[in-house]
Amino acid sequence: MSSNTPETVNRSTNSSGLSRRGFLGTAAAATALAATGSLLPPSVQAAMAKPVPPGSLQSIKHVIVLMQENRSFDHYFGSLRGVRGYGDKSVTRLPNGKSMFEQPRATGESVLPFSLRKAAELAGRPGSDIQYLGDLDHSFTGTTTAWNNGWCDKWIPAKSASTMTFYERQDIPLQYELADTFTICDAYHCSVNGSTNPNRNYLWSGTTGNEPGSPKRAVTNAAYGYDHGGYDWTTYPERLEQSGVSWKIYQDWDNFTDNAVEYFQTFKAIGRKMLASVEGNYRTTEEFYDTIKGKSAAEQDRLLAQLEKGRATLTDAERTLFDKAMWRGRPNTLLERLSADIVDGTLPRVSWLVPSAADSEHPGASTPVGSANFVYRLLDTVASNPETWDSTAIFLNFDENDGYFDHVPPPVQPRPASGESTDWTTARPIGLGPRVPMTVVSPWTVGGYVSSEVFDHTSVLRFLERWTGVEEPNISPWRREVCGDLTGVFNFQTPGTPPTLDHPAAVPAKISRWRPNPPAVQVAPIQEDGSRPARALPYRPQVSAMAQPGKIALTLGNIGTRSTHFTVYGYAGEVTEPRHLDVLGSLSVDLPLASGTFDVVVTGPNRYQYELKGTTAGAASGVDVTVNGRRGKKAVELEVRNNGTGTVTLTLESLQYADGKETVKLKPGHKKKIGWETLNGWYDLEITAAEDATFRRRLTGREEDGNEGISG
Repeated sequence: MSSNTPETVNRSTNSSGLSRRGFLGTAAAATALAATGSLLPPSVQAAMAKPVPPGSLQSIKHVIVLMQENRSFDHYFGSLRGVRGYGDKSVTRLPNGKSMFEQPRATGESVLPFSLRKAAELAGRPGSDIQYLGDLDHSFTGTTTAWNNGWCDKWIPAKSASTMTFYERQDIPLQYELADTFTICDAYHCSVNGSTNPNRNYLWSGTTGNEPGSPKRAVTNAAYGYDHGGYDWTTYPERLEQSGVSWKIYQDWDNFTDNAVEYFQTFKAIGRKMLASVEGNYRTTEEFYDTIKGKSAAEQDRLLAQLEKGRATLTDAERTLFDKAMWRGRPNTLLERLSADIVDGTLPRVSWLVPSAADSEHPGASTPVGSANFVYRLLDTVASNPETWDSTAIFLNFDENDGYFDHVPPPVQPRPASGESTDWTTARPIGLGPRVPMTVVSPWTVGGYVSSEVFDHTSVLRFLERWTGVEEPNISPWRREVCGDLTGVFNFQTPGTPPTLDHPAAVPAKISRWRPNPPAVQVAPIQEDGSRPARALPYRPQVSAMAQPGKIALTLGNIGTRSTHFTVYGYAGEVTEPRHLDVLGSLSVDLPLASGTFDVVVTGPNRYQYELKGTTAGAASGVDVTVNGRRGKKAVELEVRNNGTGTVTLTLESLQYADGKETVKLKPGHKKKIGWETLNGWYDLEITAAEDATFRRRLTGREEDGNEGISG
């Protein structure tokens, strides 16, 4: 019999003695905060104090995945120092000419991101009320409506003005400290423009296919219905089992419908076979566990005994899948069971944790501080066993953004003519969706780093593929091309050292849920000053552009090691909607012009942007400017070419990062290479022409050199 059968599980409600009101209510945590200025468990602080020897990917012996619920990146970390947040100077422009941060209402007025804490104050609420935010629309229809063919300017009509609210450091201190201590990903996107279950399908199977017996793609939470037929493709846990790699899904009776594996036909069939031995005509094991919570203790014991009889009817293979993927423990025992497996030396290589509603971080069911309590106990559980801490990577991510705003338009597969493909359905992109938080906790991610590599939930499976050798064929070729495998967030050769931290915290009393309103007098949000160390990226985007009669001739280049996703925005009718292009090498693109005027912006990863404005009749229309790469450690090489018929006088001026201004006079057919000073590889410059007032180029980004750097 499995050690996780009902007869052998301790029924204590909380093995650590921590209340859900927050880890700061404990003497140990309070002492740690006073002594070190840190909210991390003392066990984690002690573990991080030890030197970490150089290693490799195989130094990792255990991976733990905790996917929480429904927060966007900006909503949580837009104010965090050194990430792509509210201080982003490469923010995309809306069709109305305003910043992406100025989201329009249907009536035209703009709504800016606004502090949730300040909104509570204006509403006469105590600051603690910010923990009890309500949820917003997070449907596939609603989120793709906000996306609006790639312009991303319908957030307010689709989600309400509450979508623009955000937390700050003092509101979610543990979440910020984890980002400051380990490695945060600021280009990690949810997989689906929609709700929980399809996103979790990607986490556990690499895709979301069709609804049972239907041509409709599974982009809703339809699987939650007890009569749902179940999905028919293979999950990654099944592949691990077939390959002999140990794994387990840890969950309690209340798992907030967050274990998507249970909605697949293989597992539903196991449940039906077991439930034949249980009174009550339960259709699924989920219905059984949902119901048992409200029974008396005696009735619970009776029903659990019947379920155990049903378990005895399973084959060995079926019993293994049930024990690892479907078995649920009594309330608040999840981390107790994880701890027991660590102590017993039976922690699987791959573990997924599925907490209760109260611990899920979902607005509408949980709180940031309640979930921080769960994460605190998880970290303490792992770090209390030094050998386990020294060999474990913990991925803390979120399934979707709920309805909360994020300002970075996601990469999507180029639109198929039919409107249907592996990553499109009903003429809407399945994903990537908005950015969501991802923090990677391990001995090899210490140092307060940011990774700006593009990831989604399939990246977790890609990491497991690299680490275990077990492939997931369900992942689409496009996602493999665009999204990384998360190995780049680790540094096994020179592990970082944690910074000194000092953060406040709040412990709220429970209240009813509410939705904030933006203030009458709006101000732009402020991001914390400063930068942070940044992981190396595989992208080397290059763009060159020249106006020609009736068109703009673009050359999109990438001399990096991974495909770069470019998005082309046209603000003078050059494109009917933003164009998405994936490039490794070089790609030529012609943009037809409706008139002689053009206004085009090309964006790429990690704040890359190339802007061009002008007219085809302008004296400088034949000028092309591009960045060729690094020149030494502190500069990039600019190449300026005059392909026109007249001499032009160009002024190049730095807009941020470093001072710089230079005037260049170019005769027709001539070019010049210029060393342009950067700040840690970052550049942002504007080019204008004395002979052509319509001409403008702006180039901004970071030229990678294969080494770790500093965020912009």
